[in-house]
Amino acid sequence: LTEGYQQFSPRLYFLLSDELIAAGEVGTYDFVFIDADKINYDTYYEKSLQLIRTVGIIAIDNVLWSGRVVNPAPNDLQSQSLDALNKKIHKDQRVDLSMLTVGDGLTIAIKR
Repeated sequence: LTEGYQQFSPRLYFLLSDELIAAGEVGTYDFVFIDADKINYDTYYEKSLQLIRTVGIIAIDNVLWSGRVVNPAPNDLQSQSLDALNKKIHKDQRVDLSMLTVGDGLTIAIKR
């Protein structure tokens, strides 16, 4: 399944998620795993929330980003994006949240 997944661009993901949403797939998925370009993680998260059902799981990889999300450098857009998403999800009343501090960090968000 993962063979060749690198060929998928963020643009393709947006198209696929938008097509799934337009096709009436909202609320029909049990699990989404996000591990892609960090700058677009927030968009992936929002699209995933539309696609998963209540009590569905969104797993987000690299949320600690080797510790660079703590006080990210002004020119480090990836770390800034991850930091902003972490703060957003922490306050997001649409999900129950847990962050695993293994590796580069993994967030588990369960849709309410």
